[in-house]
Order: sequence, then structure tokens, then C-alpha cells
Amino acid sequence: MKLIGVDVGGTFTDLIITDSETRESAIHKVPTTPDDPSEGAAAGIAVLCERSGTAPDAIAHVFHGTTISTNAVLQYDGAETGMITSAGYRDIIHIGRHQRPQNYSIMQDIPWQARPLVRRRHRLTVKERRVPPQGDVLEPLDEEGVRQAARTLRDKGVEAVAICFLFAYIDPTHEERARAIVLEEWPEAFVTTSARVAPQFREFERFTTAAMNAFIGPKVRNYVRRFEDRLKQAGVAGDLHIMGSNGGVATAAMVADVPVITLMSGPAAGVLGGAWAAEHSGRRRLITFDVGGTSADIGIVIDGRYNEATARDTWIGGYPVLVPMIDITTIGAGGGSIARTDAGGAFKVGPESAGSEPGPACYGRGGDAPTVTDANLVLGRLDADNFLGGEMTLAPERSDDALTALAETLGVDKHEAAEGVLTIVNSNMANAIRSKTVQKGLDPRDFSLVAFGGAGPLHGAEVAAMLDVPEVVVPPHPGITSAAGLLTTDLKYDQIMTAFQVKGAVDIGRINSDFARLSRDLLAQYEAAGLGADRVEERRAGDLRYVGQGYELRVAFPADELDEAGLEEVWQAFHALHEQEYGHCFTESPIEIVNIRITGVGRMPKIAAPPAPAGGSLEEARVKTARSVFRVDGALEGYDTAFYRREALPVEAPFPGPAVILQTDATTVVPPGWSVRVDTSANLILRLGEEG
Repeated sequence: MKLIGVDVGGTFTDLIITDSETRESAIHKVPTTPDDPSEGAAAGIAVLCERSGTAPDAIAHVFHGTTISTNAVLQYDGAETGMITSAGYRDIIHIGRHQRPQNYSIMQDIPWQARPLVRRRHRLTVKERRVPPQGDVLEPLDEEGVRQAARTLRDKGVEAVAICFLFAYIDPTHEERARAIVLEEWPEAFVTTSARVAPQFREFERFTTAAMNAFIGPKVRNYVRRFEDRLKQAGVAGDLHIMGSNGGVATAAMVADVPVITLMSGPAAGVLGGAWAAEHSGRRRLITFDVGGTSADIGIVIDGRYNEATARDTWIGGYPVLVPMIDITTIGAGGGSIARTDAGGAFKVGPESAGSEPGPACYGRGGDAPTVTDANLVLGRLDADNFLGGEMTLAPERSDDALTALAETLGVDKHEAAEGVLTIVNSNMANAIRSKTVQKGLDPRDFSLVAFGGAGPLHGAEVAAMLDVPEVVVPPHPGITSAAGLLTTDLKYDQIMTAFQVKGAVDIGRINSDFARLSRDLLAQYEAAGLGADRVEERRAGDLRYVGQGYELRVAFPADELDEAGLEEVWQAFHALHEQEYGHCFTESPIEIVNIRITGVGRMPKIAAPPAPAGGSLEEARVKTARSVFRVDGALEGYDTAFYRREALPVEAPFPGPAVILQTDATTVVPPGWSVRVDTSANLILRLGEEG
């Protein structure tokens, strides 16, 4: 079966085509087309099909990772959005929780106030009220008020509407009726409800999530439709599936309706791809280190499992979102990150990026700002004639000019400036990894760093050294690992509801009934996607906390109906998890079940394990020897460095750095003091010190 993975990044679009039966794969990279990423993606698919000798109509599935929704939020470039909400609650998404993101800053930026997803003049109210605990109607929905609100928003030029009522998570009937009325009055509008997107308590987060879904909705929906049309025009008949933030893919129809589930689409695929590659080498405790042109994404995988972010930690661009999401830290650090001095003279790198247009100075597309890529070229860690496998030639003189100008500002020489750029960006990335490990009680020395993305292998060893991580794993095709990760996952949907039950007074029958309802709703989603119940695995869990706490922990529930014994296992698992996370637990304190949830996993075809490398010899692999600059024991020195073609390296034959390993989609740097070998799973294994 032929599968294609397409991951659109800020600088490049990465593609992989694979045959799940023969295990043969081919890769391709094209510059991202910022105005319409589907254009570059479709063009790349056409080229990849031609190069691999694959007929477009033979492709069964296209799996896609996209940054459309993320960029719309980060760039504040969404639709003009309106909101219809309960009378008296117009300003929920402005007020928030009266908590300052930075307690002691008087200059802090509060995104939901500085850049509101819904402007106040577009937030209208209607009379309605349902009340806990069963959602009884206190005040009927003012249907005429909804009609008038819809007309008013339409006449103001609004494109999308979020309907957010106070207790809709208990009973969404009022929201659904309001949605139907808005569509009657205004069929072309993008309309979403809070209960469809985030059926959980916490009205500020629920309202904000619904508002974000509406804010990005028209742009994502139009993008998905354009991409589907381009695939059809290219003769690709396979289904389009899009990566979600939860580590699974969703149908194009689901994403067009609930685009907020794709906010971490690309980074989520990277975590999966990094874990897939490293596990073939027997590595089970992993720090995934995905560095592209504009950002670095860090995730943690332990024994094949990744953490899902809690409700308190799911933020995008400073806005809280209540959607299932892999726990990933993203910072503005990549090959295109721009080095500069600020108004106070401080030396900084990123988060601003040169992107794909104009790109780093060495791209020769008009950029003149010094970037991380330029610094690597000046230090001799890139081969100007073998970038992207020779498909793109770099201009070293432009990098020299950019770094010389920066060096003059700093009062140092060109190489000192370039090495300073790398030290700063590496330190930024190392600090991000510390936030995922040391600050959470994990020792990075117990992990392997999986370095991928176009720039990850350039920086992996030096970042690992800053953290005392002893080993770096570089996948077979590091530049398209996120695209490969798309082909390792399944169709994954979540059903969630707020339960509120306290230990000692738990209605087990009600919990089982609620789980059964969630299961029915989940299977209906899979039936709409063409998957029967026999292809779906259900995983049950709950969000629990001690009574009085303001945060929850995710605990697995038994797969079968809950009984007293199973409930006791849940309580004990919560105590153990609380102690693991916070260093203590309160075994005598009452526990509250806040939310229950079911995650469905619908099995999809996948990429096969990579074939064993053919291997060669160092002599065959050597391209040239050139001068590269490294800082060792505090001294900046030039070293004679061998440049090798990765595909010709010998297997299980370690050799020392300094070395630069070239391939089409990435360049790997092996600094002095490190060794490297190709293992039988086609991964590069870099280790600090000589390997025995």
C-alpha cells in the first residue's frame, strides 16, 4: 500500500512516500509556499511520485501535518469573529481568571486582552440559562434574540461565530439550537459551539477554545478544501488525513469542522517520528529534539508513551485551549533564527526568523540578516555545494558579509561572532529541554537525545553536551522525520465530559452510563470516517484531583465496566501519580473525579521499519576534508574535518569526530571528542568520547 506523509514547516515542506509492504521509501523537500502552503505541498507530491515511479492514483492515503492553524493564532491572522453568549457573561474571555500570567510584571502582555479573539463589539448576549447539576432549564433560550444577534453580526462583516453558553457542558441543547438558528439566518457562516469543541467545565477556557476554533475556522476550512482539490487535480485518489495535536490523525471533514484540534499538528508528528526511529535501535527513554527553520520542538517519550499536556498547560500563543494535546515545548530557535543586538546592546538569537522568504543570507534570496544557518556555514559545518543533496547551492560570501557586520557590532572577529550565535541558540534549546526534564524531576543523563528536523543534527551533539546527555540518535532521514511520523499513527478521536464525583459518594452506575454514552458518540465518529467498531480500540481515563485543588492529573480507568475494585485501583493510581509528579500525596484526603474521557484509536496502515543499510567504507563515503571551527575546552580552533556521504558509511564501525555527515535532507555535525557509528537500523548513534 502506498502512503505519503507531508509536513509543512515554516521554511521547508517535507515529504515521504513509502510502500508499507516492500518497505521502500523515497523523500523530497521543497520550499514552503507561505501564501498558500497547499501549493508547495501538492507540487512536492507530484515530483515525489515522478521520482519514485508511483502513479498518483496508486496512493491510498495522504497524511498531512500543517501549521495553518498555529500560524493563524501566532500571527493573529484569523477571521473576524463574533460570539453569542449568555446574558451577563459578555466579558468572560476578556476578564479571564483575574490571574496575571506573570505575577510581578507591570509590562506584561496579556494576549486575550491585547489581541482578543473576539472584539467586544462582536460579543452579543441572549437570555438563556441551564443550571447544574442536571442542566435543568432556569430560563428558556431567547430564539428571537439569537436571530437578531446573527443578523447583527452578519451585517458587521463577521465571518465566524462562536456560541458559548454558561453550562452547555452539562447539556448542549441551547447551544445546538442557537447554532441551527444562526445557520438558518446565515448559511455561509462558520459556526461553532463550546460544547462541541470542549465539553468541560471552566468557562473561560471553554469559551476561549470555542472562540479560537471560530477564529481559525474559515482559514483552515478553506485550506483543507484547496488541498483536497489540488490532490484531485494531481490525480491522487487517496483519502486525506490531517495530524491532530493529540498524536493521531483526523479526517479532513473533522478538521474542517473542529480545526482547533490541529494547533500542534506538525510538532506532534515530530514526537511520533523521533520515537519510531529511535525505538528501532532499542532506545526507550527519549528526548525528541526537532529543529527546523523557525522553531525547536521538544518532547519526552518513555517506554513508547508520551505525556499529554494537562488543562493548565495547554496554551497556544498565550491563549488557553481545552483540547487533548501532546506535551511539547516550542521555542523560536531554528536555522533561520536571526542574530542581532537589541537596543541595550545585548546579543540575542531569535525568536524572529528569516523563514523561507527571504531566508538566511546564504540562500541568496535577498536576506542580509545573520542567521543560525549562516553561522554554521561560516564555521565550516555546512558544505555550500552539498546543501539539500546538491539541489541548492549556498552563497558563503553572503554569510561572511552578514556575520562580519555582526562581528563589527560586537567587537569580535567573524568566527567568534558565529560561534557566539550557536552558543546562544544552543543554550536556549538546552534550557527548553531542562524545563521538560530537570524541572519535572527527570534526569536528562538517563535519556537519549533524538535529533531531527533540518537543523537538529547540526546542533544535537553540542546541546546534549550542555545537558550531560551521553548519546544522540539521528534518524535515517532526519529532515523528514516529522513527515515519517505522520505514517506511524492512527485515526485518533477523543470524547470528554465533566463528571464531578467525590470518593465516598461515587455513583458507579452513572459513571458507567456516561462512559457508555461517550463510547456510542465515539463509534459514531468512526463510522462517519468509514471505520467499523472492530477496528477501534477504546482507552478510558479520568481527570482527578484532591478536593480543593485547582488542577487535575490524568489517570487510566479500567477498560471494562467500573466496579468497586476497579475504582479502588483508580484511587491508588492517582495517589501514586500525584507523588510522582509533586513528591507527595495525601492518602487520607478525599479525591474528586472531575472529567471522564475515552480516546479512540482507529487502526490505519503504517510505514514499515527501515531496511538495514547496505554500508560501505569511510574511503568510499569521504567527500572532502575541510577546515571547521569548534570551541573545545574554552578555545576556539580550526580542525581538519572529514565530510562524508551518509549512505556510504560503514555499518557498526564507529569513528571519531570532528566529522560532518551529508545527506539530502539534513547535515549532521560530530564535534571533536564525540564518536559516531551507523547501526543496523540505519540510525546514526553519536556518543561523547570514544566508543569501545
